[in-house]
Amino acid sequence: MKKRILHTWIRRNQKYGRILLGSIGMAGIFLLFLFYGRPKADQTEVFRYTEQQESEKSFIKYAEFNVNYAALCKAYEYDVASYGEKIHLDWITLLSYAAAHTGGEFGDRALSLMEDAAKQLQSGVTKEKLIGDLKYYPYYEEVYAAVLGGMLGEFTWQRADGGVEKKYGLTAFSPIAKGFDYSSYDDFGSSRSYGYSRPHLGHDMMGLVGTPIIAVEGGRVEALGWNQYGGWRIGIRSHDEKRYYYYAHLRQNRPYAQDLKEGDTVEAGEVIGYMGHTGYSSTENTNNIKVVHLHFGMELVFDESQKESDNEIWIDCYALTEFLKKNRSEVVRDDKTREWHKR
Repeated sequence: MKKRILHTWIRRNQKYGRILLGSIGMAGIFLLFLFYGRPKADQTEVFRYTEQQESEKSFIKYAEFNVNYAALCKAYEYDVASYGEKIHLDWITLLSYAAAHTGGEFGDRALSLMEDAAKQLQSGVTKEKLIGDLKYYPYYEEVYAAVLGGMLGEFTWQRADGGVEKKYGLTAFSPIAKGFDYSSYDDFGSSRSYGYSRPHLGHDMMGLVGTPIIAVEGGRVEALGWNQYGGWRIGIRSHDEKRYYYYAHLRQNRPYAQDLKEGDTVEAGEVIGYMGHTGYSSTENTNNIKVVHLHFGMELVFDESQKESDNEIWIDCYALTEFLKKNRSEVVRDDKTREWHKR
């Protein structure tokens, strides 16, 4: 009799028992994470990525680029100054080393860490010994190589006397042609409401209608045409396929460089289109953007499944565009066609 009563009570209360056991289990997991699994404060940015990578052995699904202008300039100067020397200081190595210590944040400490790394490498310390057991270094190196890969290298330079010489430095260009003024600020992540509420996944560069827009680096035109959010826009994939550049809100009526079409290969520094304020309309060729500007975006692609999906990785490229002012493409106008071309 007592046994039957007990069984009846268990059946009636097993729902609540499951809830109770579930709650206890969740509390236990939380406590274990709190005391044993919590990442260090300076590594929170990459904890999610690292755990996932270790378990899945797959591609990067989460990335940020918080390298500021000062750090980009300093790493670049180390790299260029040491090119051709016995010890060449790779800027991606220096940036990744600093980020692995700071959790991807760049301030005075990161600059000091880069300086220390440069001194160690120049004294003969190997890269492997420098990195040691820095757990997150491989993550930052892969992310920063995806952002900056191909932006630095050898190129030919035509002298005033007509001669040609080889140089080493920036091979990527600012999205805005030399001689054309623009203004900007870091607006990545700010709110946008047209169509639906969403964060701004790019960088706006305000200027005048018709300002020549430049291919930051060489690649293939993957997208060209109308988009109700971006208006007339161009999407260019870098040759190594790690970067997808997005140029939007181009000029009404004549948005693109003459004869540019999807599938074309473009060169770094080439004029690809013209600034305008098209977009925010399902009606093609409509000026619905209040302020004339170029929306410039960079998407990182670690796997093709990330393209055109809910798992796209867009980075804050404000500091990068400021850095690329060091190399602005010189352009000339053809008065007959009214087109601008790289000089």
